[in-house]
Amino acid sequence: MLRPEQMSRVSVTGSKRVIDDVIDAAYDHNSLHVSDYGNEYEGFTPGSSLEGAEEVNEKLVTVRSLESILDVEDADAGPRGVLEDEELEAELEDVRTRVNELDDRRNEIDDEIRELDEEIDRLSPFADLGIDLDLLRDYDTLEVVVGQADPDAVEAQLADAGGIDAFDVFAGDDAVAAFAKPADVADPGVLQDALVGVDITFLSVPEGEGSPESYLAELETEKAKLEEELEAVDQELEAAKTEAAGFLLRAEEQLTIEAQKKEAPLSFATTENAFVAEGWIPTDSYDGFAATVKEAVGDHAEIEEIERAEFTPDGDHHSESVGEAATDGGHEQPTEEPPVVQDNPKIATPFETLVQAVSRPKYTEFDPTLLVFLTFPAMFGFMIGDIGYGVGYLAIGYYFYSKFDTPGLKNVGAIGMWAGAFTVLFGIMFGFDVFGYHSYSLLGFEHWDASKGVSPAETSWAQAWLVITVLFGVLHLNVGYVLSFISNLKHHSFLETMYESGSWLLLINGLWAWVFSAHLYEAKPDLLFEAFNTALGISFTGLPETVGFLGLAAVVAGIVLLAIGEPAELPEVLSPLVNTISYTRITAVLLAKAGMAIAVNLLAFGAYMDHGHFKFIFTAENLAHAQEAGYEVVFAGMTTQGPVGIAAGLVVALIGHIVVLALGITAAGIQGVRLEYVEFFNKFYEGGGRRYVPFGYDRQYTAEE
Repeated sequence: MLRPEQMSRVSVTGSKRVIDDVIDAAYDHNSLHVSDYGNEYEGFTPGSSLEGAEEVNEKLVTVRSLESILDVEDADAGPRGVLEDEELEAELEDVRTRVNELDDRRNEIDDEIRELDEEIDRLSPFADLGIDLDLLRDYDTLEVVVGQADPDAVEAQLADAGGIDAFDVFAGDDAVAAFAKPADVADPGVLQDALVGVDITFLSVPEGEGSPESYLAELETEKAKLEEELEAVDQELEAAKTEAAGFLLRAEEQLTIEAQKKEAPLSFATTENAFVAEGWIPTDSYDGFAATVKEAVGDHAEIEEIERAEFTPDGDHHSESVGEAATDGGHEQPTEEPPVVQDNPKIATPFETLVQAVSRPKYTEFDPTLLVFLTFPAMFGFMIGDIGYGVGYLAIGYYFYSKFDTPGLKNVGAIGMWAGAFTVLFGIMFGFDVFGYHSYSLLGFEHWDASKGVSPAETSWAQAWLVITVLFGVLHLNVGYVLSFISNLKHHSFLETMYESGSWLLLINGLWAWVFSAHLYEAKPDLLFEAFNTALGISFTGLPETVGFLGLAAVVAGIVLLAIGEPAELPEVLSPLVNTISYTRITAVLLAKAGMAIAVNLLAFGAYMDHGHFKFIFTAENLAHAQEAGYEVVFAGMTTQGPVGIAAGLVVALIGHIVVLALGITAAGIQGVRLEYVEFFNKFYEGGGRRYVPFGYDRQYTAEE
């Protein structure tokens, strides 16, 4: 569970006569992670694709292009079935011809419509003017300018312009036409020059004669016909999609499988007559893999387990040799980091997504997935601690889990459901909190001891949670340091392990043993000891002074070991203290979210103080009762102000709690993930493992027989 599956490096050696059969057998078993050949063996060269690979890849490109044109999705798949090569060849050509012709016609119509749109856009301002096109050009004694501008500004500018004997301006909603008779001494273009100071966009007059409105109507009619034709083509393409989608998905899958098989020898070592394929396989799968290949080719291929990788740290795996490869005449085998198959209980596998967000674990290190499963939902639930919000997170998680097929999103949904379940659990512990309201009284309980510590009378609980989260941090970090110790001990001597990991264990445990000891009791904050009485009902005055002295001795020993073995890490000597105190952010989020929920309820429903406790008002009758009893009313609340106030208060409550729900995801989620990644993982985890990609394919659309 804390380690990935054990992997074995295997070698398959055989005659090229049976290479196709070996590839088929290995592919069907779907367990061998093939290693690329890197010219390690004398006399061997990298292999080449099998005959027909280029043709298969061309067909695969065609299929994917047709899927893109038709916008084929997984949901369009029909029933699974066998697809014979002859059927694939014939139907693919028919579909390709039909779809490409329709797609070409669609592109042609799109181009024609685009050109018409440009012409319509260019003609629209002239139709707005309502002046025939031939009247806007080709004058001997007049100059004409058409543009988009403020007509008053144009008139004012022309009135003050020199070189113009007379002018007239015609304006529509979106265009202006100016006609001018230049003076005899004026240069050509005097009208346009006169308008330089005006904010105007000049328009060129289109070719043609007569009414621009009629011309524009013709263009619109032509465009409408093209759009009808385009719609008909789209309908034909949709019909083609309905008929061909299932075939295309089956064809893509079958061709993908064929292409992978035909390109497999590119990773092999080959001679003229023989081949060697090497790769990694889960050790438990080796016997089944060997039996499958033997059944396919008999004695024409030799399968060997070259090495069995053990789990050791520091990036190098120590491999136990279990066989002698027949590839190199005794040459040393190349070393390669095994791929990683995370081996976690099914209940914890969704949390692999959180771990892989940092990086996939190396084969040589502990996989923290199970530990994240045991701690992250609990931290999240504690930080929110509310039945109402917990049900919301459960619902959101279930939506993601049930509605999405993507493994990552399904895992996010499962994580959300676990977080929601723990939120409900802690909501019960905190007095059956439902959206910030203690509902235990509705269940027949007269009082409830545990609380979040937000009310003035409950501050001792807030202090207790600070201490409890510190103790949780000590435990959590100890697990990380212990895992580091175990890993290092397997690779180094005991003394070296004490330098690298034991020093930190001594530092963190010695430090906190002293903190919680009776040594210098008077100088330490009272909350360190009173928290045990508040939360656990235990009268605690500190660990014996002897334990405190031993703790100080352990701290000194840890510093000495660090100075001797890892002097570069001495500046980090206080990190056990800093990292542990960082866990108090759990309590900080708890108090912040509880305070936000109370604030929402306070605005919506009002509250008064009863011996330091918030009691929500809800109704005008309750408000009157509180005032008569002499309670301190903190805020009267919106729902006590008549029907309109009730409606407004319910809206405020709904929106406010939705905001708190959303902020809970970001605050509790981010802080929980931060504690896992930064404080915990850094003690023993590096990541950077290789993904296990077995040679094979999980069929979705086709059947083998």
